[in-house]
Amino acid sequence: MFLPTTQKEVKQKGWDSLDVILITGDSYIDSPYLGISIIGHVLLEEGYRVGIIAQPDIQSPDDITRLGEPNLFWGVSAGSVDSMIANYTALKKFRKHDDYTPGGKNNKRPDRATIVYTNLIKRYFDEPAPIVLGGIEASLRRIAHYDYWDNYIRRSVLFDAKADYLIYGMAERSVVDLANSLNAGSSPENVKGLCYISQSPDYEYIRLPAYQEVQQEDEKFIQMFKMFYRNNDPKNAHGLYQKMDTRYLIQNPPAYYLEQEELNEVYELDYEYQQHPYYEKKGQVKALDTVSNSIPTHRGCYGECNFCAISVHEGRQVRWRSKESILQEAKDIRNRSGFKGYINDLGGPTANMYGYECKKKTTRGSCKDKNCIYPQVCSSLELNHSKHLKLLRELRNLNGIKKVFINSGLRFDMIMQDKKKGEEYLKEIVKHHVSGQLKIAPEHIDRQVLKNMRKPVNNSYLYNFVDKFYEYTQEIEKDQYLTYYFIAAHPGCTEKEMKDLQKTATKKLGTTPKQVQIFTPTPSTWSSVMYYTEKNPFTGRNLFVEKNMQKKQKQKKIVTG
Repeated sequence: MFLPTTQKEVKQKGWDSLDVILITGDSYIDSPYLGISIIGHVLLEEGYRVGIIAQPDIQSPDDITRLGEPNLFWGVSAGSVDSMIANYTALKKFRKHDDYTPGGKNNKRPDRATIVYTNLIKRYFDEPAPIVLGGIEASLRRIAHYDYWDNYIRRSVLFDAKADYLIYGMAERSVVDLANSLNAGSSPENVKGLCYISQSPDYEYIRLPAYQEVQQEDEKFIQMFKMFYRNNDPKNAHGLYQKMDTRYLIQNPPAYYLEQEELNEVYELDYEYQQHPYYEKKGQVKALDTVSNSIPTHRGCYGECNFCAISVHEGRQVRWRSKESILQEAKDIRNRSGFKGYINDLGGPTANMYGYECKKKTTRGSCKDKNCIYPQVCSSLELNHSKHLKLLRELRNLNGIKKVFINSGLRFDMIMQDKKKGEEYLKEIVKHHVSGQLKIAPEHIDRQVLKNMRKPVNNSYLYNFVDKFYEYTQEIEKDQYLTYYFIAAHPGCTEKEMKDLQKTATKKLGTTPKQVQIFTPTPSTWSSVMYYTEKNPFTGRNLFVEKNMQKKQKQKKIVTG
């Protein structure tokens, strides 16, 4: 069921008004792959009347006013990607294409969309209902953070947007609790997973160094991020507060993760898996090609790579849907218009993290002083690919399913460290689940650069994986290959390390990599802290950071030619 995006659709549902209006920087695709659709359907399931305005025209009142004003709140999201990352490359050049915009032309999502959309609402509504920020842009900019595009520390986006509240993380629990509070006429300021602005601190929470402090002192910025990062797990996190000018950002502890049954229910809601007709007539979106016949299986990530924000936004604990829920979705996919028997992707942030978790973490929360899979897999994780293996076998044996592909990427180091099922799992993937190419992301070859990335430094995992992949591929006489993703100009990486990468890729991998990304410092990641401070935050030592744009490009060209 599509959520209404015009007054005509509101009236067709028999509604005289809306309780919540959601604004998004993406075109409206009604799919559980897009957070705005999940939030809308979760609220609808709770009995709230919800509408969506996608990519509103910021020069006109026509879009932002067409659904009227909500009874409870406005929900504002920049979309599935931070708007600055969506709009600019690592070299700060404007991107011409956007996979979430009709027709693919990048002309609908404004820079700093969360702020712009909030101001748009205030421009055309004198006393608007509360404005609540959400989505990945708001989530990762909720405290003082380094902004690569302005090259300085910005305040919380809640302050810059002058919104009322911000909910962070995956937010299903938080948004329902917030709606219930507002509906009851009470303050939502005790809702878990919520940030708000206060005239005074909450002394029961942990004090972060003030905005002015982190602006002036690198050590304070590093200290702030350590405290922030350590307080992201719902099982053991504390609330935080941070002074910004004369007021305070209050961050409540995170909301508890959804249990498996609740996660099943979220993904089993009545999605259309299509672009809304109102926006489709403006042009199709490329993102639909990927998400329409794909199945999300889990959330969260064990990796905690320093350049990635998944663990901050989705969490360090992996939660997965039941096998039965996933199989039912596959059966439903068979009835969708245009389905030809191919499931494009089965996975989450990394496909082979499905079905196992550390028992200590699920009861006590994430460890403060150790990582799940770095520098190698922790014995408490009980690494085992058997559940994912069983799921894959049952899926591909369903009538009407020809192929189930893995396009989310795999952690090859985890496969090689699984002594029970790793080899069997890899053989199964190679034989049945590769669509011509399989993505893996070594990111680099140099040990010190890998340490700075928090990636495994034991390259034998990579070389053994590659040998096994091609050995099994040869056995089945298929034409398929590996695609390698590497990063250039990460903090600590010089031209020398890129030359070593190029030589090793040629000698050990037998390829000249083409998938090389120039590092982009994204908000709320350790690597952005390194980039800004030019220090290793874990050792305190100075760190080489390439900040010259031409030299960044040169690092990439050393590998790609």
